[in-house]
Amino acid sequence: IITQYVYELLEKKCNMTKQILPEERTDDEPTSFIYLSPDALSNPSKLLVLIQGSGVVRAGQWARRLIINQDLDSGTQIPFITRAMEEGYGVMVLNPNENYLEVEKSAMSSPLSSPTEPSDEPAEKRDRKDDKEGKKKREFYEKYRNPQKETETERIPIRENSSSEEHVLYVWDHFVSQAKAKNVFIMAHSYGGLSFVELMNQRETEVKEKVCAVALTDSAHNIWLQETSKGTQDWMQQHCCNWVSSPEPVDTLLDPMLRDCPRVSAGDCDYANLKRVWKAQSVVFSSPLH
Repeated sequence: IITQYVYELLEKKCNMTKQILPEERTDDEPTSFIYLSPDALSNPSKLLVLIQGSGVVRAGQWARRLIINQDLDSGTQIPFITRAMEEGYGVMVLNPNENYLEVEKSAMSSPLSSPTEPSDEPAEKRDRKDDKEGKKKREFYEKYRNPQKETETERIPIRENSSSEEHVLYVWDHFVSQAKAKNVFIMAHSYGGLSFVELMNQRETEVKEKVCAVALTDSAHNIWLQETSKGTQDWMQQHCCNWVSSPEPVDTLLDPMLRDCPRVSAGDCDYANLKRVWKAQSVVFSSPLH
């Protein structure tokens, strides 16, 4: 319900359109999608790209828990999109967790055995009665003890979008790199930061030419494990900032864990609160490059 409602907000409130992926596809293959503002590809000046973290969140969401326990402004990307449009940005909302189509293979029946007792009933009548009672018991079991009805499923990967990293690379190649905007700004949360760094590993020269600034929030990237080049590390020092959970006042410079980009306090110890996301939003929109 949350996912569908956020999609509805993206389309009706933010006037965004759904772009199906992959672009060239057959009628029967699984697909994913992203959302584009009307000027995402044509805006000559500025483009904002939003990449959420991993898990159950889909396009337009930062944190499902915040949406449920607090409000839509805290847990969705709607305020970011609205402000970006007011500031004259084109906007792309990525969907890095929509990676496969899950298809049911076969239902796992859960029959309940009933004790066999001597009976004077004819065997045929007794069999019909046992079948009827057994069916009722199975229905009761599935409805109350296992309401989601256990099934065997298989996952069919979405071509060129079967992981967050693949998805970000695909969107870059087919959309961001084709956009007319001179200045591209990226905001990436958690695993989205790892996917962005992987994009740099694959498209270093192109990213450096188009991207002006990257706001990371509790990014999960690791320049050693991802084997980033020195050129990428130097570029990240100048163009990226990672707001992380910390009890220190907001924007306090923290000790770098690796030689990648500045780490500063988000002024919040609670991972789910995402005040760091809001801080990063303010920095992106107040950047002199924008």
